[in-house]
Amino acid sequence: METETATRWLTDAEQCAWRTHLEVNRLLTYQLEKDLQPFGLTMNDYEILVNLSESDDQRMRMSDLASATLQSKSRLSHQITRMENANLVRRENCESDRRGLYAVLTEHGMATMQKVAPHHVASVRRHFIDLLSPEALAELDKGLKPIAEHLRGQRGRP
Repeated sequence: METETATRWLTDAEQCAWRTHLEVNRLLTYQLEKDLQPFGLTMNDYEILVNLSESDDQRMRMSDLASATLQSKSRLSHQITRMENANLVRRENCESDRRGLYAVLTEHGMATMQKVAPHHVASVRRHFIDLLSPEALAELDKGLKPIAEHLRGQRGRP
């Protein structure tokens, strides 16, 4: 028989930090998304363009892109279809695996990335980076790394 362990409720300080994190995450995501709207892009679009622009030959296997962007293969497929219709990406067959597909950045996609990136970076600076001192930024990075490592280790687990 399993023994029940007592719930470790959050202290006031922990509750405050957790809720501040949630609020900042929602507000920052909302603002960055809003700042991409004039370019006709979503954060998901931008993340896909970044991944493809930084990949060898500006292409990635769809399964690897789904993993990199934390999307299901089905959701990514719909996203890529929408981006294909905007001529940002195209699909190509994988010669080594008949069932595999690549997402490939088009010239228009790369031009879009080059046009949007400076605006996106300015938005990230304005709404996040420049609001923190270099010391606070270093502490934030140091504090978040163990969480990111833990969560990466949880991927694919039930």
